[in-house]
Amino acid sequence: MQEAKGGEKIMDESLQGTTLTLDKKKKNTRKLYIESYGCQMNFSDSEIVASILAKEGFNTTHELTEADLVLVNTCSIREKAEQTVRKRLEKFNAVKKVNPNMKVGVLGCMAERLKSKFLEEEQIVDMVVGPDAYKDLPNLVQEVDEGRNAVNVILSKDETYGDVAPVRLNSNGITAFVSITRGCDNMCTFCVVPFTRGRERSRNPHSIIEEVNDLWAKGFKEITLLGQNVDSYLWYGGGLKKDFAKATEMQKATAVNFAKLLEMVAIAQPKMRIRFSTSNPQDMTLDVIETMAKFDNICKYIHLPVQSGSNRILKAMNRLHTREEYFELIDNIKRIIPDCAISQDMIAGFPTETEEDHQDTLSLMEYVKYDFGFMFAYSERPGTLAERKLDDDIPEETKKRRLREIINMQQRHSLERTQQHLGKIEEVLIEGTSKKSDAHWMGRNTQNTVVVFPKENYKVGDFVNVKVNDCTSATLIGEAVALSENN
Repeated sequence: MQEAKGGEKIMDESLQGTTLTLDKKKKNTRKLYIESYGCQMNFSDSEIVASILAKEGFNTTHELTEADLVLVNTCSIREKAEQTVRKRLEKFNAVKKVNPNMKVGVLGCMAERLKSKFLEEEQIVDMVVGPDAYKDLPNLVQEVDEGRNAVNVILSKDETYGDVAPVRLNSNGITAFVSITRGCDNMCTFCVVPFTRGRERSRNPHSIIEEVNDLWAKGFKEITLLGQNVDSYLWYGGGLKKDFAKATEMQKATAVNFAKLLEMVAIAQPKMRIRFSTSNPQDMTLDVIETMAKFDNICKYIHLPVQSGSNRILKAMNRLHTREEYFELIDNIKRIIPDCAISQDMIAGFPTETEEDHQDTLSLMEYVKYDFGFMFAYSERPGTLAERKLDDDIPEETKKRRLREIINMQQRHSLERTQQHLGKIEEVLIEGTSKKSDAHWMGRNTQNTVVVFPKENYKVGDFVNVKVNDCTSATLIGEAVALSENN
């Protein structure tokens, strides 16, 4: 998944701690304050949490000082992400001294990783809740209200929250996340996700279509289908993907894979823009790429983490693809969807990485020329196979230097990619006001590149044809043009 904390990114987007607000028309009397960190799935999960607690008498608030319950939805993918959460808990502690009745809970991956140990390490914390236990929040809140600490970090093999209608929090009313899978079965040696989010399971496609239809009816114009590994989506009416071999012939004949789901969503709402994240190279198939090419409303953008360009390091990471197989996938994407944007995740300084391995990464980047990327120095995560079996033997200075070289190359490639848009007229969905100018709109094109242009008489949610006149490495700058000019 794309990460919001703990690394460098070449992308004009800020995924950071976000306060979420619920519709205050509800006659709820208690106030809930939520902050979310990490991947897009955490932000989506916070919407599920708000929905569950709304039925228990909670409205959310922007004001930390007036909250009865404070929840922080956490990320464990990098050490820096966990450090950020601990610093926020220090802030909450200061507020709690003024408002001693305020309760504090930790949600998400960090809660799952540390479990009840969190209560010992952070005396301020009253409640620890893992990603599969949110439906138990009413009971956990009652325990806390009665003066007891509460913990539920049991991982589920079935829970997808498909029956919970998320509350669209802090929303622009235009774009939304739709979760389609939870968990991950790909045991990459550096990654904590299989331990914090459990086994991979897919959501009923009919509930996904219902959610998409509901979003369109409410005025949303773009959705992102979410999963730790969307290409592994498989619904056959059963449970875990690993049990598919035991399915009946009828179940197998009517099974829905990710390519089929994409097609179903695209047909259900032909005017809705569709994105998805994240893909794993070993699981992305040609039928997914061909489905993207077939439907104009499926955006021409793929986030395709590779992590390293070295076959030796890929094997040490337990990435089940080689450098050559990755190149073949890239070639197929560019052949079938010539204008498709591709982004990456890259780790610098994985254990035992040599200068030759690092040069392999740089040469892979030179071959692909990614549009943007998320780049990190390796940080050892407790409980992972890499932490147990491999020495973190690359000096920090070496990690930083290699990361800097990766970032510098990505900046150069990002500029090359944005320059290819100069002079073109592209459809942009307006998402809001530009961060740098109140006189300009900000939106994205189909390739997920940020575009800014003068506001004129347009409004949020409009699709506008924009002629690109200038660019930076992360942003296209242009002006709206009439449809006739696009002929």
